[in-house]
Amino acid sequence: MGATKTDHFTDQQNQIATIAKALGHPARVAIIEHLLKVNACICGDIVNELPLAQPTVSQHLKELKNAGLIKGSIEGNAICYCIEEKTFEVLKNYFSKIITTVTKQNCC
Repeated sequence: MGATKTDHFTDQQNQIATIAKALGHPARVAIIEHLLKVNACICGDIVNELPLAQPTVSQHLKELKNAGLIKGSIEGNAICYCIEEKTFEVLKNYFSKIITTVTKQNCC
């Protein structure tokens, strides 16, 4: 079997691409912003914050979780979600490196 195109890139490049893809939908950005605003693990409140049906919100939560942007824990019959700090630290370091590099360049 041949190599996939992602095999030609570093682990960090693949990780950043996965995170960026997960953040590529406004509903997912809204979910992240809501979790940051409440600054706590929440269960069912997310559905009330978005103009989307519960199954759609669940799909967006799944995408965010698969990308490592949020984490979930089971409490009774519900899954409670909160921000995955480690992944945002990866993003912070990545974009800090870009900003530092860009500000040092003298082109165009």
